[in-house]
Amino acid sequence: MTVKTFALPDLGEGLTESELVAWRVDVGDSVELNQIIAEVETAKALVELPSPFAGEIGRLYVDPGATVRVGAPIVDFEVADAGGGPGSGAGAGGAGAGAGAGGGPGSGAGAGGAAGSGADAGGGPGSGAGAGGAGSGAGAGGGGAEVPAASASAAAEREPVLVGYGPPVEGGARPQRKARPSLAHRAAPAGGEAAASPSASPSIAAPEPGPEAELGAGSAVPRRSTPPVRKLAHDLGVDLTTLEGTGEDGLITREDVLAASANHPGPDARLDAGPDAGLATAAPAGTAPREMRTPIQGVRKLTAEAMVRSAFTAPHATEFLSIDVTPSVELLERLRASRAFAGRRLTMLTIVAKALCVAVGRNPAVNAHWDEQAQEIVTFGYVNLGIAAATPRGLMVPNIKDAETLDLVALAEALEELVDTAKAGRTGQDALTGGTVSITNIGVFGIDAGTPILNPGEAAILAIGAVRRTPWEHRGEVALRRVCTLSLSFDHRLVDGAQASRFLADIGTILSDPGMLLTMV
Repeated sequence: MTVKTFALPDLGEGLTESELVAWRVDVGDSVELNQIIAEVETAKALVELPSPFAGEIGRLYVDPGATVRVGAPIVDFEVADAGGGPGSGAGAGGAGAGAGAGGGPGSGAGAGGAAGSGADAGGGPGSGAGAGGAGSGAGAGGGGAEVPAASASAAAEREPVLVGYGPPVEGGARPQRKARPSLAHRAAPAGGEAAASPSASPSIAAPEPGPEAELGAGSAVPRRSTPPVRKLAHDLGVDLTTLEGTGEDGLITREDVLAASANHPGPDARLDAGPDAGLATAAPAGTAPREMRTPIQGVRKLTAEAMVRSAFTAPHATEFLSIDVTPSVELLERLRASRAFAGRRLTMLTIVAKALCVAVGRNPAVNAHWDEQAQEIVTFGYVNLGIAAATPRGLMVPNIKDAETLDLVALAEALEELVDTAKAGRTGQDALTGGTVSITNIGVFGIDAGTPILNPGEAAILAIGAVRRTPWEHRGEVALRRVCTLSLSFDHRLVDGAQASRFLADIGTILSDPGMLLTMV
């Protein structure tokens, strides 16, 4: 067996670090080539890392939630030695074969070197997060693992695999889990394998074992859970063997652990489970902590940077319009009963999205971008409609491409898919870039109006308030009607007050009388 270390590759976004969200594997798991082993968050996108080797997981360097720099080692693999040909094994100075089917100088994915283009099958000079120079494979300092000619030829015929785009594992099952190794084995490979292990940064230590690693031979086997959940249970002193999971197939979720901790708080429960949790002092039983410090990272950090950039770059102005949306509510009820919308999630957001797309066509100034560097106003001839989504990972604004070309059925389908994907944490980078105008539905939280901050680079954002039964003048009499308030924030560099008012009035006209849409297209 040979130990191979996989370093965090450059994910192609020019970033120097990423947050490791979750491991899909654990020490002792058997994995196949290109099987997904981890989820990494960068620039609000969740990227899946495929395995560059087939073998067994020997060591995990990083805990979930930690920020990792590109090129830092994250996992060790124990792989079978190449069979007996000349130059096989770990040698120095040979042409390295890294994480992909390279063949060119420095096409490895080793630790400690300059970050390249990821763990793909490049073949060009320096195409990988490898160390050294020519011949630097999966080892450190330029010592590559020479590959026999036959193996190199076979590797060259393999289809190149990019990070996050590896072929799916057949069957989609979790990796086969072997008997859990001892703590000593988890910390470092044993025997002769240690000599083949690349040198790791002394500042990176092996992660603490989860609760299950501390169980004795006669202890109960823990129920199914993910690494972040096991770490949370360990921090809160919750015994996973006593819990019944409420997730899919009995999976123990974060909510299960928190509920168990609230019912039976452990004596060693910490104030937070972040990297500096060990520095916090546990609060006395029955008292709430006076303050709690949480590292600014991940989605929260990116959202904060974007909001500050928007608020202090674009001069915001906000207008409000309260309207009687009873006709739209009645229309929704009729549409839900129609065959065309059978099984579709049809809400007020769907109607508002369609109304906005029509209003943009009549008021193109709100669908524009201020190009400061070129000193130009870029007006878009398409609508990439952003929808602000509150997800478990934080605020995201994925967008529907070319939303103005979709009919109401297709728009309902696109909104449903966008929301479900965002809540599941599977939103891709493409959906998070290129937006031209956005909607935020604050009404789902029972809020009537607000002053939303623009998504950076956009000229307008519309907030939808809650729909409430309100006394309203209708046909000369006061009646209970369904009333909603719309809030429009816009970039006053791009949009004048009159333009914003006409845009907002057009949306209000459609919502108060959907038949008026026919006069606007």
